Amino acid sequence: MIAVVQRVSSANVRVKENIVGEIDEGLVVLLGIEKGDDEKDSRILAQKISRLRMFNDVNDKMNLSIQDVNGAALVVSQFTLCADTKKGRRPSFINAESPDSSNYLYELFKISLIEDGIKVESGEFGSMMDVQLVNNGPVTFIMDSNT
Repeated sequence: MIAVVQRVSSANVRVKENIVGEIDEGLVVLLGIEKGDDEKDSRILAQKISRLRMFNDVNDKMNLSIQDVNGAALVVSQFTLCADTKKGRRPSFINAESPDSSNYLYELFKISLIEDGIKVESGEFGSMMDVQLVNNGPVTFIMDSNT
């Protein structure tokens, strides 16, 4: 399971001009689910993200987690993170999990964040979405459930 995690001062996601998820301070999590990912991957990655110290303390050091700042998470499914771009000019998505399994693990990931006390907003699984965000820092991490 792959995630691109961005610290934001605000963000929203739209589907057909309608805002379906919106947060102020927190994280935007773009989530890619690969073949072979399971419930353990979903829970491990959610736990890593909820505890990662990527917010500044009073000394301007990244010592606080999203839990510490009472931030929210905007979680957006993004199968394109699983693309194989090694050959040719057209990405292959053979490594992406099936939509049914991906949706299940995506929902479990969000539930895991909620269980860690994080307010969660989200996009609409499988829809064409427009994501707007103000990346604060900028701070961006690429995370994987296997590392």
